[in-house]
Amino acid sequence: MTELRPFDAATYLTTEEHILYYLEAAMEGNDPKHIASALGDVARLKGMSEIARKTGLGRQALYNALSENGNPTLETLMAVLNALGLELSVQPKKAA
Repeated sequence: MTELRPFDAATYLTTEEHILYYLEAAMEGNDPKHIASALGDVARLKGMSEIARKTGLGRQALYNALSENGNPTLETLMAVLNALGLELSVQPKKAA
């Protein structure tokens, strides 16, 4: 009998390039819950305790905010991105 486990994207994010592509793909969907969840995957990969320390936010609060049901504030989003060494940028939308 095969044992099934829940999919965990973090196990496949083996390089910084993979992480960037993963987050870019999440952003393309324009789904805030999916973006928060993807950012949570990366934060877990990098160590949620370390991200909590760098942001000054509680580890459990980060787990909640960066879950599929989370709704992080812009302040939390910016703090987590900064802790990951990333930044948010704006660019013109690509023509459909």
